[in-house]
Amino acid sequence: MSNEIIYVAVIVVLTLLALMVAMATLYRKAGPHEALIVYGLRGTRVVKGRGTVIFPMVENCRQLSLQLMSFDVAPQQDLYTKQGVAVTVEAVAQIKVKSDPESIQTAAEQFLTKTDQAREGLIRLVMEGHLRGIIGQLSVEQIVKEPEMVGDRMRATCADDMSKMGLEVISFTIKEVRDKNEYITNMGRPDIARIKRDADVAAAEADRDTAIRRAEAMRAAAVAKAQADQERVLAEALSLAAQAEAQRDLEIRKAQYVETVKRQQAQADKAYDIQSNMMQQQVMAESVKIRQVEKEQEIKVQEAEILRHEKELIATVLKGAEIERQRIEMLAEAARRKMTIEAEGSAAATRAQGEADADIILRKGEAEAKAMNVKAEAYQEWNQAAVVDKLITGLPEIVRAMAAPLANIDKITIVSTGDGSSAGMNKITGDMTKIAAQIPALFETLSGMQMSDLLGKVRGIKASPNGDTGSPNADPIVLNGA
Repeated sequence: MSNEIIYVAVIVVLTLLALMVAMATLYRKAGPHEALIVYGLRGTRVVKGRGTVIFPMVENCRQLSLQLMSFDVAPQQDLYTKQGVAVTVEAVAQIKVKSDPESIQTAAEQFLTKTDQAREGLIRLVMEGHLRGIIGQLSVEQIVKEPEMVGDRMRATCADDMSKMGLEVISFTIKEVRDKNEYITNMGRPDIARIKRDADVAAAEADRDTAIRRAEAMRAAAVAKAQADQERVLAEALSLAAQAEAQRDLEIRKAQYVETVKRQQAQADKAYDIQSNMMQQQVMAESVKIRQVEKEQEIKVQEAEILRHEKELIATVLKGAEIERQRIEMLAEAARRKMTIEAEGSAAATRAQGEADADIILRKGEAEAKAMNVKAEAYQEWNQAAVVDKLITGLPEIVRAMAAPLANIDKITIVSTGDGSSAGMNKITGDMTKIAAQIPALFETLSGMQMSDLLGKVRGIKASPNGDTGSPNADPIVLNGA
């Protein structure tokens, strides 16, 4: 049972395949460039752009090309124009079968059984006949000069005949027109002569215009050159004038700069000299101050040394004298007591003698103590005199120190702004005199004594109004080492 089903299935499949192959063989398709003319049991029909089934034995089909046909239209015989001129015309025609079914069926009736050459021959004969008629209605000039008009008339004239054959003229173009009598050649000679004449005239006019324009250009160039030269000369003159002015301004500015520099240099030199003098004065003042401070320090040191020496004297001389006095008094007291005791122990006479000796010793000690006090006072007087002597002997050093900065000056520039004794060199000597005159005041400040009083106490300096050398009661000052 299963084998029979398989056999039936195989037979069915094979039958279907056979039917498909048969249908593929019977089915015909028409391309976009052709049309199928189907004829038979169902009559004649046109298939275009699609397919159809052709049943064998009862139907058949033929292909009809719808492509553009291009061929030459060149009659072998001469064509006579309206003027009776024999011409030969060569043209190209573009023709195809119309796309509507009626025209396709008409073209199939006319050309389906003919070859391409036979079909083109029939169409060429029709085209040449119409071309002969059109050329006979036109002149040579129209044919040569208006070929598009000939093509348009050719398409309009052939349209009816082509339509009866299911065709249409796409284009008709004249390629060449010639004649044996050189009519066309001679036809162009007047134009050529005229054109040549016009060309010669135009050339002459162009030469004339060129010459005129060249002359005008040369004149304009000469004028422009003259103007340019004039402007150049003027510009050069202006440039030279500007250069001269610039040079003059430069020289003036140079002179002004030199004058300014010299004036500023002179002012700087004067200011430098004035500043130098002021600095020298400041240096001198500072030197005097420094020297004064040094002297003050020396005086303080000397005062400290004097005080120390005084205390030393007090500690050594006075205290020594006091100790010696006490020692002597003690010795004297002890001797007195001893002698008193001895005297009391021996006799009244001896006692009196001992008291006398003790009194002598006592008086001697007191005398020695007084001598030591006087010596101490003498030392004190000697210290004051030494101080005065030191100050007086130091005055030249002070003056020398104050004048020392002047020795370092190489050049003195005097700027005189007055007259008389307060101007010029008198000013410098006057200042130096004033500086020297300050020395006594400096001495009086440091010593605390008046210079006049000090000199008045020096023997032989202070004179009385009556010519005496001094008061006999004046206390002379003895300088150290004097």
